[in-house]
Amino acid sequence: MARKREEEKKERGIFQRPVGSGVWWVNYYAEGKQHREKVGRRGDAIKLYQKRKADARRKLKLPELVPGKVVRFADLSAMAVEHAETHLKSLEHYKTKDSILREPFGERPAAAIAPQEINEWLTKHCKTPATANRYRAFMSLAYRLGMENGKVESNPARLVRLRTENNARLRFLTRQEYQKVLAIIARDNPDQVPAFVVSVYTGMRWGEQFSLMWEQVDPKRRMVRLTQTKNGSARNVPLNSVALDAMKAQQAKVPNTPGDAVFPRPGPRSDCRWWFEPALIEAKIRDYTWHNNRHTFCSWLALAGVSIKEIQVLAGHKTITMAARYAHLAPEVTASVSERLVI
Repeated sequence: MARKREEEKKERGIFQRPVGSGVWWVNYYAEGKQHREKVGRRGDAIKLYQKRKADARRKLKLPELVPGKVVRFADLSAMAVEHAETHLKSLEHYKTKDSILREPFGERPAAAIAPQEINEWLTKHCKTPATANRYRAFMSLAYRLGMENGKVESNPARLVRLRTENNARLRFLTRQEYQKVLAIIARDNPDQVPAFVVSVYTGMRWGEQFSLMWEQVDPKRRMVRLTQTKNGSARNVPLNSVALDAMKAQQAKVPNTPGDAVFPRPGPRSDCRWWFEPALIEAKIRDYTWHNNRHTFCSWLALAGVSIKEIQVLAGHKTITMAARYAHLAPEVTASVSERLVI
């Protein structure tokens, strides 16, 4: 018995208090500070001491060990916004997500947020699978940047499964709907007509169109040169006669020297909703947003018999799968292709 007590006494980093009570504690140092924790059984105390020492050697910033130095989710979220400001075109979307996520997660230690918590929040607060996937992507980017900068060791957002997005129904304007919306905009906000027309007849994304500078527009070649796009690839956007006329009308209204925006906005956070949504409401067009102008562009191309590959190139889709969503709009074209099998 005496020998057993002697062996227990020699075990480093643990001690029994009160002596003989069977209640064991651990004693260790982390970040230059002494820490003591009540554990219980001796074997559990040995395991916990070994874990705490291993954590200290790896210099992990554990919330319970280093108060005030915890990396919050808000810190990672701010890094994602800064990254978007430097490298991406959708800065406003990132700022919005940063603002919304600060309430549920902002002050929480980033390392303490579990995948299940993220999944539950997405399920409760995101109305569509697409919205949930966009928020998941934002959180995943924040954690990835945190890992790259030594702030966290894992990315819980990556463990959250992507929602299946239903892209079967693509809302686009018929020619009659387009003319109705155009007439309302021309009546109430005539200065915005070129922006709407260019959007529909070029298929440019909102960020691409409203960051466009005049030096990127070449009326002689009937071309717009996009250097920064959503998928990271530069591309040329051809201007058909309608889009070219709209560009010329815009050029007559705003400053058009190099460095000037083609479609200037009154403020950095302003968008087209203030004049576009009222026109949609009056025209009784539902489930339609500015981004759907892009669907209108691609759908009209498909209805005109343009091939899926050509739609991919014109719209700047990274994969042909995205453009293939419009194939069903031109059944007469696919039927004629199928007829080539007949001898």
